[in-house]
Amino acid sequence: MTHPDKYLLGRGEAEETRLKRQIANLAPDSDAQFDNIGIKPGERLVDLGCGPGGVLHLLGKRVGSTGSVLGIERSQHFVEQARRFVADHGLSQVEVREGDAYDTRLPRASFDGAHMRLVLVNVPEPERIVREMVSLVRPGGWVASFEADFLALICDPPLPAWTSLLDAYKAYSAAQGIDLFVGRRIHRLFRDAGVVEIRVDAVVHVYPPGHERRTILRDFINNVRDKLIDGGFVERGDLDRDLAALENHLASPETLVTSNVFFRLSGRVPR
Repeated sequence: MTHPDKYLLGRGEAEETRLKRQIANLAPDSDAQFDNIGIKPGERLVDLGCGPGGVLHLLGKRVGSTGSVLGIERSQHFVEQARRFVADHGLSQVEVREGDAYDTRLPRASFDGAHMRLVLVNVPEPERIVREMVSLVRPGGWVASFEADFLALICDPPLPAWTSLLDAYKAYSAAQGIDLFVGRRIHRLFRDAGVVEIRVDAVVHVYPPGHERRTILRDFINNVRDKLIDGGFVERGDLDRDLAALENHLASPETLVTSNVFFRLSGRVPR
């Protein structure tokens, strides 16, 4: 059964652009995670929620021509974008299919490793996706997750508009059943799904003036702008005022902006 698409940030052009920028922005953090896992040439991997490209090129170069990577993405448009991304990178060992991360319908215990990045922070019922992901990996194989936690998304000096916008976004997310602080508990979700040898580290970035992710809060808000207003989470006039104040604040080189906390987890499926 295919479940309704409840991806928090929508599938519009702005989100597509943001996700494409994210491919390069987060590549060093994902590369470091994959280095620690020790992915071997010839492995058969699956990447859930690959979006328009994600980490498919990073995984593809590690498994080499003797391995394979299967990207699963529920948006048909993003599937097409990911296939173009794969072709542009000459990754003949990478395939992209349309599918539901809650119920992939893939053979159980059929992959050497499974990965997802920034999926659980954008959907309800993350534990179901974790269980599905773990079920796809053979005994002794590895799983990896890269997830956000909104704990550290801050600016300094403080700005009331930043706080108001973030509070509205948190309230909207919670109303959709989505936990913006899921990063801190992925270790429990994977442990409950039977994963062992769990290792977790965390990454936080400071985004200087001119960095593409310095405006990430603004981008999130704009992606769900109409839903925030229609749902009564913020008044249109207040939203416009706060966004204008935010733009001015972010333009100042004296304003410090941090990322979310990114929690990186890896573990093993028991033999």
